[in-house]
Amino acid sequence: MNELLEQVVAAYGGLDRWEKLTSVRARVRAGGLLWPMKRQMGVLDDVITRIDPHRQFTTTEPFGEPGLRGSFTPDRVAVETDAGEMVEERFHPRAAYAGHRLDTPWDRLHVAYFNGYAMWTYLTEPFSLAGPGFEVTELEPWQEDGETWRRLRVVFPGDVDTHSKENVYYVDAGLRIRRHDYVAEVAGTDATGAAHYASDFQESGGFLVPARRRVHPVGPGGRPMLDTVLVSIDLSDIRFE
Repeated sequence: MNELLEQVVAAYGGLDRWEKLTSVRARVRAGGLLWPMKRQMGVLDDVITRIDPHRQFTTTEPFGEPGLRGSFTPDRVAVETDAGEMVEERFHPRAAYAGHRLDTPWDRLHVAYFNGYAMWTYLTEPFSLAGPGFEVTELEPWQEDGETWRRLRVVFPGDVDTHSKENVYYVDAGLRIRRHDYVAEVAGTDATGAAHYASDFQESGGFLVPARRRVHPVGPGGRPMLDTVLVSIDLSDIRFE
């Protein structure tokens, strides 16, 4: 494992503790400009998200309306009733974004896929980055807000769905991931770089987790455009089980 990643994993709670988990649960309130652009306002205003820490599986409820939940795996997304009855589903869901632009509307299965892989990525980092097939290398340091952040370039393996294959993580002196850069490819062929900031770090069940996330477009020189919030995520009632 990369030395810096190993230190970050230990600071977040350690792999030994992580490997004993069976689920991670959080209350999620999401906002930002992405949802009106995609004509999906309100779907993720106040939901409960659960993920499997060891494979890409996410459920979100309520999903769009009371009594429904969204379900995600890389090969299939679905909207189901609380009783598990299938309402609609889509196989090979990433292919459904072909030709999309930022102003292309989404249906709720598009949301189920995007939200499913994104929340799995966020709730499993940094532990998932230590998994098989991840390529991790350290880049030169970065100066921001009077601080020096170390940076990790992470290339995701082909069998893990996320925003984009190449990612850059920024790590502060306290070994916290403060920023994560990527391109949200499914948002549209005209999507550009995003800077995803994490803050309000809290301890839950022996794990360090940021309760506040804000995603901004990246401007010249890699600097974020902080006056524009593409996606906001606020977490509460975070449980590692």
